[in-house]
Amino acid sequence: MSTSKQQGTSNNKKIWLIPLLCLLTGGALIGISTNLAKYTGEIGLTPLAFLFWSITGAAFILSTYAFLRHELPPLNKPTLKYYLIAALVSVAGSNLIFFSAVPHVGASFVALTISLPPLLTYLAAIILRIEPFTKLRAFGVVTALAGVGVLAARKFSAPDASIFWIVLTLCGPVLLAIGNIYRTLYWPNNLAPSALAPGMLIAASVLLALVSIAPHYSLAVPMTEFLPFGLITIQAFVFAGQFLLLFLLQKTGGPVLLSLLGAIGAVVGVPVAIFLQGESPPEGLFLGASLITLGVILVTYGGIKMTIAVEKK
Repeated sequence: MSTSKQQGTSNNKKIWLIPLLCLLTGGALIGISTNLAKYTGEIGLTPLAFLFWSITGAAFILSTYAFLRHELPPLNKPTLKYYLIAALVSVAGSNLIFFSAVPHVGASFVALTISLPPLLTYLAAIILRIEPFTKLRAFGVVTALAGVGVLAARKFSAPDASIFWIVLTLCGPVLLAIGNIYRTLYWPNNLAPSALAPGMLIAASVLLALVSIAPHYSLAVPMTEFLPFGLITIQAFVFAGQFLLLFLLQKTGGPVLLSLLGAIGAVVGVPVAIFLQGESPPEGLFLGASLITLGVILVTYGGIKMTIAVEKK
């Protein structure tokens, strides 16, 4: 009997080890990605061009990986719909907002707002009756939103504040939360993460290419220097790892654990922006970040308690 219990404990550890590693590594890549976007303006790359070519490169990398595993993304009506919607909210729309906002509000502020999806995902899960209402998690949501309110209020009150870019930046986490719920509810049957990730990125490339048709949006890359090409190549590999881990985490850990990627991204991205890129810390950073962190912890802890209670039944 004790041997059976030991084996069960070992299996549980293995089950949680994979999503935990995906969470930590994927979150770190998000933090790195946010900071890489800050260099684009310095080397003559528009946010759209940087995002399009990076996503296209990542799509090629993951498609090659899927081909070697004999798991190429299937092309049929349900999967094409899944790729397009997931690409719009999880990749093209949200990242175009974040990459465009970095020069106006700073990489540290963007990184902090990316920590919001777990709270918004939980709110959506309650509204859609995917999860029951609990006081602990609700208090966590209110606490974290108060933290965002502190940061946003300080940003708005700054002398050089750009209200448009602050509001637009706060729309990015909403799209990510919608993506977390959508990909969970409509995950195509019997498809591996390595098949879905390249399909979503290819769809995102198509959507971004359509954006470039609009006036004043260009996909041009300066060819006189190697630096733009090198930065795009690095970002392509970062995106490839980030989105493959996103789907692996979603498959093994669920939408709420998945949405904690942003919190890990903030833990990595904010210090990098402040200490390595020389950004001034956002006004109200300590109070705002503390409230957001507490809120994420309460939402996560409440979810763990709920999962344990369900398993005991």
